[in-house]
Amino acid sequence: MAEQDVGVGQLLLAEYQSIKDEQKARIGFRDNLLYVTLAVVAAVIAAAAQAKQTSMLLALPPVCVVLGWTYLVNDDKISAIGRYVRGELGPRLAELTGTDVAFRWESYHRGDAGRVTRKVVQCVVDLVAFCVVPLAALVVYWGGGQVTSGLLVLSLAEAGAVAGLGVFVVRYAVPFGSGASGSGGG
Repeated sequence: MAEQDVGVGQLLLAEYQSIKDEQKARIGFRDNLLYVTLAVVAAVIAAAAQAKQTSMLLALPPVCVVLGWTYLVNDDKISAIGRYVRGELGPRLAELTGTDVAFRWESYHRGDAGRVTRKVVQCVVDLVAFCVVPLAALVVYWGGGQVTSGLLVLSLAEAGAVAGLGVFVVRYAVPFGSGASGSGGG
């Protein structure tokens, strides 16, 4: 029986290592999406200013929506991994080994006093990067005097997509809300 328990324990630890590796990779990818967004925003603004074409700013909303959605999806998977470790894998290993808690850090780091503040600030950063900037680009386009009817329709659709993304950013950031996880890596 002891050999079987050790085998199960080793399997659980291997699973833990595997999903933590995935979580680590997703965290790096997710965090780099903010830098990519900043670079794209700077490039589009510079190109639009140089060409004196506010219509070029219409490239920002779809790019920010795609990058923002990718950011949210990765953030959700990061959080899902944390929930799985805390709710499934940890308790199974603790039961198997006869300890109270396995992977204590997975829960411990979530209870510090600054967590709520960090979550609020992260939500604001996400909203600014992925929603406020492209909405500001649309306002500049609309006020720039080069609005055509076709691009106006496109820009209004883009505004709707950005607003929709903003709803998801807030939903995912609010604990116990209708979002799947809450932002912040588990």
